[in-house]
Amino acid sequence: MKRIRTFISIDVEDKHILDKILEIQHSISKVKCRIKFVEPENIHLTLKFLGEIPVSMVDEIVKVMEKATISPFTIEIKGVGAFPHNRRARVIWIGVEKGSDRVCEIFRRLDIGLRSLGFISERKSFIPHITIGRVKGGCDFQRLEKILNNFTFFQFGEIFVDNIRLKKSVLTPKGPIYTTLREVELAEVR
Repeated sequence: MKRIRTFISIDVEDKHILDKILEIQHSISKVKCRIKFVEPENIHLTLKFLGEIPVSMVDEIVKVMEKATISPFTIEIKGVGAFPHNRRARVIWIGVEKGSDRVCEIFRRLDIGLRSLGFISERKSFIPHITIGRVKGGCDFQRLEKILNNFTFFQFGEIFVDNIRLKKSVLTPKGPIYTTLREVELAEVR
């Protein structure tokens, strides 16, 4: 049975916002640190990582996505931070301010629907964010923290969210390649 690595996302495609993200990545890249930055074409907000699934399950997942939709909305992309925290960054992210409650609602609906297909619910609470880099080691954490703190309130702009996507992820030595398998338009479920 053919299996594919998948996740559900809100893609970031606004050129203005992507340019600002590249500027931030460039500023961070000046720190002595091994960081793997997310390529502009791969920047997205993960709603749910599904892992390896049988191809035959795609249609069922799309049905769950369709039931999880709400009416379209706008999110404000603002601030830069890190998990677990800025002092010991492992994952560098951009935050979601306005509209984060709506993103959480889609996540909650997806989580419930996917549970019925045998997927495990998230143990930790969902925090909407856009990953822009991962620290791989050898890092001047003090300098990195200083740069991250400089961008705590940085305004990236707003994104109108009118769809969610099921993505396929193929891991390669040069980085992942993401392909949209299905797109589900947002609309309040009746």
